[in-house]
Amino acid sequence: MTKKKLVVLTGAGVSAESGIRTFRDSNGLWENHEVMEVASPEGWRKNRGLVLEFYNQRRKQARECQPNAAHLALAELEHYLDVEIITQNVDDLHERAGSTKVLHLHGELNKSQSTLDPKLVYPMDHWEIKEGDTCERGSQLRPFIVWFGESVPMMLPAINLTKTADYFLVLGTSLQVYPAASLIDYAPRDAKKFLIDPVKPDTYLGSNIHLIQEKATTGMEKFTELMLRNLDLISKNS
Repeated sequence: MTKKKLVVLTGAGVSAESGIRTFRDSNGLWENHEVMEVASPEGWRKNRGLVLEFYNQRRKQARECQPNAAHLALAELEHYLDVEIITQNVDDLHERAGSTKVLHLHGELNKSQSTLDPKLVYPMDHWEIKEGDTCERGSQLRPFIVWFGESVPMMLPAINLTKTADYFLVLGTSLQVYPAASLIDYAPRDAKKFLIDPVKPDTYLGSNIHLIQEKATTGMEKFTELMLRNLDLISKNS
């Protein structure tokens, strides 16, 4: 039988439990630099070395971190559901946990990109991009990251994917970052929707969304139990 489709939107709260620091952990600052200084085209033009160092350190840190129970639970659910992950995170912890279908909305730490031609993207087997590292056309390499003020090329594929969901789960994000936060509006009306977050949203999303008020790891444990108790789901995939 065809598996039901679970589409998951994940955010920084998932990676945070693996020890990856977020801007919110430090009040929007990185070593006293505001986010726009290290994550915007303007910041890149102003101080390229600072931006490269910021992402070099993020890349180095991410490679030292390990997937947590939330990442592993999502990978395990592939035994029962067709799981597709849309992540705002730029690390590869979902993939390292075993998830096979991951769409990165905001880019990937482990890739570099030409500043001249955005279509020139390169996988990285090391953690540094240095000034003077160039693409095949001689242009400086930059992080393969969607910065503040840039368009989100993967948004349309993410919308189309969300429209196919039987279940839609929001995990580790407070639905404050747009356009990603709008994805829940594209889930089919009859799709069952879930939100896992330790803090109830300021504007609650309505009675048709099941809120699990937990952090990502413990929330995924409860979500998995809830899904596996669904007799229809078990009978179709046993």
